[in-house]
Amino acid sequence: MSEDVLDALRRYPDLEAPNLYAVDASDRLILDEAAPALADAPDGTVVVIGDRYGALTLGAWAQHGTTGIRTHQDRLTGELALAANAEAVGASGTFTSHGLDASLVVGARVVLLQLPRSLDALDEVAALIAAHADPRVVVVAGGRLKHMSRAMNDVLARHLGTVEARLARQKSRVLVASDPRPAADRPAASWPAREHHADLGLTVCAHGGVFAGTGIDIGTRFLLEHLGQMAPTATSAVDLGCGTGVLAVALAQARPDLQVIATDESFAAVASARATAEANGVADRVQVVRTDAAGSVPDASVDLVVLNPPFHVGAAVHPGASRALFADAARVLRRSGELWVVWNSHLQYRPVLERAVGPTRQAGRGPKFTVTVSRRA
Repeated sequence: MSEDVLDALRRYPDLEAPNLYAVDASDRLILDEAAPALADAPDGTVVVIGDRYGALTLGAWAQHGTTGIRTHQDRLTGELALAANAEAVGASGTFTSHGLDASLVVGARVVLLQLPRSLDALDEVAALIAAHADPRVVVVAGGRLKHMSRAMNDVLARHLGTVEARLARQKSRVLVASDPRPAADRPAASWPAREHHADLGLTVCAHGGVFAGTGIDIGTRFLLEHLGQMAPTATSAVDLGCGTGVLAVALAQARPDLQVIATDESFAAVASARATAEANGVADRVQVVRTDAAGSVPDASVDLVVLNPPFHVGAAVHPGASRALFADAARVLRRSGELWVVWNSHLQYRPVLERAVGPTRQAGRGPKFTVTVSRRA
């Protein structure tokens, strides 16, 4: 039954394409390695972290009848996909979704973890487990070999006294960790991290799983150089895919009359952006929302959208995510409103923006990035 369930899973509402999958070999390996622990775990003591589309959660239910599973998925599309897949296979009500906090892992006996690529994200997760899970907890953490490193063992070992690497299979491997260290023997919790950027007069706060951490990537810095040119009469703006909230906060700092909505589907990004807005004293004018694209922002309701779009979907290079963001920016912009975008020049987004939004001109070009402004037709 479990293989039938896994074979039935879809990525929807995330992007679906022939080279994008809902389940991979690491999901199956984690479930196989965790089978003895799952068989003995009382209901309500199993936690799943980083389940992309539901394979780990629904696999545990299908194989062992596990219920009361607590899950945390950074991406909102992952949560929606898990819910849709659960309904399709008759497993609705077998799990609850949580933030990355103590309620997720308190008393946990088994944790299934898709290893994040970021060591900081892994550190934040491991620290939470060590602080709040059952002392007998077993963490079964897996991933694709090409995305794993020995440094992951070291990060887990900061917080859990026993870390064992299991044999690889189908280019995947599992690390099994247990024996949470006493509080005195593990690093003090430090999330979200903070860094002040004196050149911008801005403090950035970041949880472990957010892109660029407390730094400011060069694309965002290039877009910030054009802040003074952006829709000078605007009273409302959206920072689409806000990350740590740098663009939203910089706009609010520079323009006291501007109300800004910062959106992202990442739990870590939204938590980071809220902390960044608070740290810079603009939380009253920056509303941070976890949503897909512009979500519930009404049609034709804002004057300015700023965007530093992704060009990867997971590990795959795929233009679909950026195009979806361009389309949603067009939806929420008022007529003659402006979309300011920074993008890797080799992507040649200008004709895409012309079609999705309206007349587009180049506002700046550097060695790697291009900044364009598109006016809503």
